Amino acid sequence: MTIKRPTLDRAAELRTEVGVVDRLREDATTRVVMVRNGRVRVDLAAVPDEPRTPVGERDETHRTGIDTPAIALVLVTPTEVGDATWAVLGRDAAGAAILLAAVADAAEAIDAAPEETWLGLRDVGARLGALDAELLVEAIALAGWLRDAPFCAVCGGGTEVRQAGWSRRCLSCGREHFPRTDPAVIVAVESVDGQRLLLGANANWGGRMYSCFAGFAEAGESLEQVVHREIEEEAGVRLTAIRYISSQPWPYPRSLMIGFRAVVEDESAARADGEEIIDVRWFTRAEIGTALDGEGPVGLPGSASIARALIRDWYEDRA
Repeated sequence: MTIKRPTLDRAAELRTEVGVVDRLREDATTRVVMVRNGRVRVDLAAVPDEPRTPVGERDETHRTGIDTPAIALVLVTPTEVGDATWAVLGRDAAGAAILLAAVADAAEAIDAAPEETWLGLRDVGARLGALDAELLVEAIALAGWLRDAPFCAVCGGGTEVRQAGWSRRCLSCGREHFPRTDPAVIVAVESVDGQRLLLGANANWGGRMYSCFAGFAEAGESLEQVVHREIEEEAGVRLTAIRYISSQPWPYPRSLMIGFRAVVEDESAARADGEEIIDVRWFTRAEIGTALDGEGPVGLPGSASIARALIRDWYEDRA
């Protein structure tokens, strides 16, 4: 699930308006995305509206009996939300404001109704409409930052939320802080003839799933340098013909996954590092096609991940 074109107006000009969150909470057309512990409320039976119908004008015509159940975010009115940390996410196509309400974690079951539940990006990202997918990622990312960064990174003092949830100002030293994004590369590595794909099994997966190779950018590195370093460290191969494909925000906790394809110099040099990657393996196009269909020979990443998108991009390139 990659988001290549914005469908949401983030309404950045509203962030400098004093009291904008309070004003929008009083607006009857405003809708709210609630986030709890990296999850949002979803309606398992709804087809996402594109664009969404303003609150108060919805009916049940968006529900259908399609074979594969669609999923939509549950957007509520501000009056339905209790204690929360608030932020402005943007505006929908009809001009209605969309707010974030980051609510406290709950130990007990939090499902609101039989057809509703709380799920995360991994669970539902690939089954959402474009607007809902964009809202989901933005809301989870911003809620995580609001939850995890209450103190100043310079002096340790407490902070206050400003700019409609998009900055924090230290009450002690005055330093201003903004949501942080950590860049990471993820690479689909192909053979010289382009007919095989090199994938690795992460130690955390116990060898049950193979995926592209990934790693975070270190201080002072370009993305191209990260690609070369990470792949040689994890898979033992050197690369040529590095090519950017697409990117994906991944708010666990604050990554931006930047996807590439590359060609190896020497296929026989492939070997796992034995620590993070416990096995590397060359897969034929036929094997990848079978795995994408869920029939083996190994498991592949879920459909919400850019890793699967890169694998499918390679598979369909010369299929």
